[in-house]
Amino acid sequence: MQHTNCLFTSESVSEGHPDKVCDQISDAILDKFIENDIKLGIADESGVNTRLGCETLCTTNKIIIAGEGRGQAPLFHKHGEKAVINRELITETARQVVKDIGYDQDGFSYYGADVEVLLHGQSPDIAMGVDAKKHVKSGEEHEGAGDQGMMFGYACAESEVYEKGSFMPAPIYFAHKILKVLAEKRRSGALFDLQPDAKSQVTVKYVNGKPVGCTKVVVSTQHNAQSRNGRKYSPGLVKEMIADSVESALPEGWMPKKPGDFLVNPTGNFVIGGPDGDCGLTGRKIIVDTYGGYAPHGGGAFSGKDPTKVDRSAAYAARYLAKNVVAAGLADSCTIQIAYAIGVADPMSLYVDTHGTGKVEEVKLEKLLPELFPLRPTNIRRTLKLNRPIYRRTAAYGHFGRAPEKDGGFSWERTDLADALKRALR
Repeated sequence: MQHTNCLFTSESVSEGHPDKVCDQISDAILDKFIENDIKLGIADESGVNTRLGCETLCTTNKIIIAGEGRGQAPLFHKHGEKAVINRELITETARQVVKDIGYDQDGFSYYGADVEVLLHGQSPDIAMGVDAKKHVKSGEEHEGAGDQGMMFGYACAESEVYEKGSFMPAPIYFAHKILKVLAEKRRSGALFDLQPDAKSQVTVKYVNGKPVGCTKVVVSTQHNAQSRNGRKYSPGLVKEMIADSVESALPEGWMPKKPGDFLVNPTGNFVIGGPDGDCGLTGRKIIVDTYGGYAPHGGGAFSGKDPTKVDRSAAYAARYLAKNVVAAGLADSCTIQIAYAIGVADPMSLYVDTHGTGKVEEVKLEKLLPELFPLRPTNIRRTLKLNRPIYRRTAAYGHFGRAPEKDGGFSWERTDLADALKRALR
């Protein structure tokens, strides 16, 4: 984004949004594959065994899981000469996700939904392109990229005044935070009449390139038809119920004060929601998952894809590099694009844009970054330790702007490359 004085809007959706239900099921199944490999002792740092491309569809009391994978017992069992997916285990995993989210409604419940599992073995043609081969330059074994495509990473310093360490655009960061606060209070019972499905939209005002406040906030949240004392809910009552929680998610003074600038359930009613109200699919919230439209997107979704698939792992790597460039003080904002060909380990191209904020020439960064962090898929997965069951937690409230976790979750949010970047450019 280049304008210095403007309004910019981003949206988020909650863990109970139909598309996010699907993302979480797909990623929970991926975690099962990885956990299984770890238990069997056949997963090493490069994650050579785990392969999965899992898509989920959810509608009224129906969950359909399809795709292809590679795994061992008990996820797969032999049927003649074929490896057949363990449908019971996958079904149980999907039901647990729905239960954790909080769906126990007539139109969609963790125990009442029919689950159809259509997963099958990975195509040998795809496996052949991805399986490790000796690298021409290094002589080491490296897997090829799981698909062609271009991936983007982005980071900026604009929100550091309000949320230290996020390096994210303010609109998407606070859109996520509003829904996280509402979800926490729903689960704790503080807002017990809320249901899992919700959306937010935040419009941020920029002055001289800095975010200074919200001009509009929209929240649509599913709720019970009436309160426990029998009072029927209207948009006004829902607004009254959640207003303090929404304001608590924003920096002081950011909450819009005019009645028309804070909208709650503008359709008038939101009792029927989740997959019962709208069909959900894996991979339909790629802008919510990344930068809220503030930065480019290559088009590939993340959830349900193991880290041999560069749609996911290279997007994480691009974010990691962009964030470290900004954390090192080399730019106030940074966009990185990486492109791959299927079956080829080395990227086709690397592009860096610091949007006129750079303290060093972009061409120097384009040369230095792959020297410090080789962008072959095997190195990405080993360095960021992506062969771990860390993926379901990424499938709601954004893959970026989160704190790195002790077990390796959100490892791409570390800033441990910043010092090496600074030293190399002295």
